Amino acid sequence: MLRTSLSLRKLIATAIFGFASVIAVAADKPAGKVVVMTSYPEEVVARFEAAFEKAHPGTRVEILWRRSGDALSYLRKPNQGNVDVYWTPAQRNFQILAKEGAFRRPDLDMKGLPAKVGGFPISDPADFYLASEIAGYGFAINPQRLQDKKLPQPKQWTDLTGPEWKDEIVFPIPGKVGFAPILIDIILQGYGWDKGWALLQSIGSNAHLLGQGGANISDDVRNGQASVGVSIDFFIKSAIANGAPIQFIYPGITGYSPAHVGIMKGAPNLAAARAFATFVLSDEGQKILFHHDIRKLPVRPAVYADKPAGYYDPFEAAKAMPFVFDTERALARQGFNNTLFDVLISNEHVRLRSANDKVIQAERAANTPVLKAKAAQARGLLDTIPVSEAEATALAPQFVFAFDETTDAHRNDAITAQWTTRIRENRARAEQLAQEVLNATGKQASAQ
Repeated sequence: MLRTSLSLRKLIATAIFGFASVIAVAADKPAGKVVVMTSYPEEVVARFEAAFEKAHPGTRVEILWRRSGDALSYLRKPNQGNVDVYWTPAQRNFQILAKEGAFRRPDLDMKGLPAKVGGFPISDPADFYLASEIAGYGFAINPQRLQDKKLPQPKQWTDLTGPEWKDEIVFPIPGKVGFAPILIDIILQGYGWDKGWALLQSIGSNAHLLGQGGANISDDVRNGQASVGVSIDFFIKSAIANGAPIQFIYPGITGYSPAHVGIMKGAPNLAAARAFATFVLSDEGQKILFHHDIRKLPVRPAVYADKPAGYYDPFEAAKAMPFVFDTERALARQGFNNTLFDVLISNEHVRLRSANDKVIQAERAANTPVLKAKAAQARGLLDTIPVSEAEATALAPQFVFAFDETTDAHRNDAITAQWTTRIRENRARAEQLAQEVLNATGKQASAQ
């Protein structure tokens, strides 16, 4: 009996010791769940979720799917809706939430994670949220259609301005296609305010303007309805990986749309939140981005040593691209730029095309210094925009972004009406001067 009692006591002691050890281990490792808000599609989320749960047995990922426009209001709820991690491609949301104090610094190991790609910032300078992947801007091209149309492969934005590109380009309207606002500012900052808008008008004059999702651009190029589609890479590379006979080219001046990961200030599952953010940024997590159904660009340069053949390396490319981008300025004037694009290009597309066609004819026909000067004057009027960059900076705060809750659709009607009047006057005068050149040379060409 004594032997039995002693054995029982030893067994109980062993069990208690073992249970205490489990508790100690559990205290050091995340367990339970981590609530992650994202707008990523299933093919992205499912792969990260499975890989994380395999690496962290006992920790379950609970996905809360919200579009960017709905995420802000949800995360402003009491206790931030009990969300642990916000992980999504919504750069403006992260900037707004950080200013509101919504994030805690993640306190993660940042070794091997640069804050910039060349001169292009991708993470929060204050480290409240970190880039988790990037997508680059450029050209989707249909090689067969280029060959059929005897068009050269474009390498720079300026390659798309000639009359030979008319109706051969698909271009997204920035106020309607989510990835496009940053694209506009990449061109404006890369070429300067005045030259950038002149370039956008020339490309826009040649283009079919798309007001729907980015996947439609790859469809139009793949189906041979356009030779070039201005897009963001992951739409195109996913289509390529699934058999589309198209290619993607990053122009000399390019930029990136970063996605971010941030830990909410009131994260109820803090250890699990840090574990999830750490995994997303780890070598293992970053390599998931190479999958043919995802095709995003990792933010950890070291993983590019294992990239698939032909995969673009933005860190290597940045060594040859001396382009410094001001993200704060770009985000601050997104609403303004979207409106000005509509006034200059979208709303006036027919008039813009007519004027541009006539000026091109005059530029080709001018055969004396006087006529060349007149054609140049016409071009100058066509390229003139109704607001300077300094004026744009001052006005930008009242041109809110489309999904901002304070949007007043008619707030800026008086200003945009003035712009429209000036633009139409300039273009009418440009056409008049161009016609004078054509009359003088006897080359009355019909509109192209």
